[in-house]
Amino acid sequence: MPISVRVRLFAIQRELAGAREIALELAPGATIEAAWAALVERHPVLASGRPAVRFARNGEYADPDTTLGNGDELAIIPPVSGGDEVGIEPGGGVAAAGAEPAGESAGEPGGDGPVGARRILELRADPFDSTILTDLGEALATDADGAVVAFIGRTRETAGTPAPGQEAEAARHAGRAVESLAYEAHEPMALAMLARIADEIAERFGVVRLAIVHRTGEVPLGEPSVAIVAVSTHRDSAFEAARYAIDETKARAPIWKAERFADGHVWVGEIARDGPATPDSKSSVAKSSAAADREAR
Repeated sequence: MPISVRVRLFAIQRELAGAREIALELAPGATIEAAWAALVERHPVLASGRPAVRFARNGEYADPDTTLGNGDELAIIPPVSGGDEVGIEPGGGVAAAGAEPAGESAGEPGGDGPVGARRILELRADPFDSTILTDLGEALATDADGAVVAFIGRTRETAGTPAPGQEAEAARHAGRAVESLAYEAHEPMALAMLARIADEIAERFGVVRLAIVHRTGEVPLGEPSVAIVAVSTHRDSAFEAARYAIDETKARAPIWKAERFADGHVWVGEIARDGPATPDSKSSVAKSSAAADREAR
C-alpha cells in the first residue's frame, strides 16, 4: 500500500511551484530522494534547484537517503538567511516550545533548564524598534550579571549575496536600492532550531540568559529585523554568545529573506547548514565568516 507524504515548499520553491503544500503518494520504503524525484516529475521547474536545497523530515534536517513513513512531512529547504525580530510581551509572538516568557527562570520550579536560565525565543510579525534591546536586557539580567551584549540587525539599501539560482535576477537589479526585506519561516522548525542554538550557547560559553527574536513578513528600509541579547557575569562570554547566536541562526534556522526592489525581488542567502560549524567541517554548505558578515542584518 502506498504511503502519503505532505511536502511543504518555501521561498523560491514555493513561487516556482505555485503551491505551499503538495501531497505525494509514494511506494513503501521510499526515500526523501525518491520523493524529490516525484515532486520534480510533477513540477519540472524545480529540478535545477536540487544542488542548493536541503531536506527536513518532520521538522528535523535529514539526508536524502532517509526513509519516509506514512503521514510524514517533508520540507524542502532552499538557501536560508536568518532574520529575526523580537518582542517580549507574553502571547505577542510565536514562542518556542519550552521557551520561558520574560522574567521567568527555567531553573526554578516548573522550568526545564539550568538554574538561573532565562530564554526569549520568538518569531514576530509585528514591528519593533531599537528599544527592544533595553526591554530584553532588563527581562533577562539578574543582579549577578555584569554584561549585557545586544545586537540589532536592520534593513539596509545595498543588496546582499543572491541565493544559488537567483544570480540572473540579482543582475537585473544591480545598482538599485533595496526598498524592504520580506521574511518567511518554517516556524515550528525555526523555533526548535533557536532552542538548539541556545542549548549550544549554554554548553559552549556558559551563557544561559539569552534572547533571539526574529521578524517575519515585510521589514521596510531602516527598520530592525533581528534582535539578539546575551546576558552573563562577564563580557567575554556574553560577546561570544551573541555572535554565535546571530551566526548560527542565519546559517541554520529555516528562515528565508527576499530583497524587494521597485519592480521585483531577489531571494538571498546560503545553502542551509544542519549543525554547528567546525574547523574541519565536511559539509559543503558551511558559511564562511565573511559571508555571514555580508548577510548580517
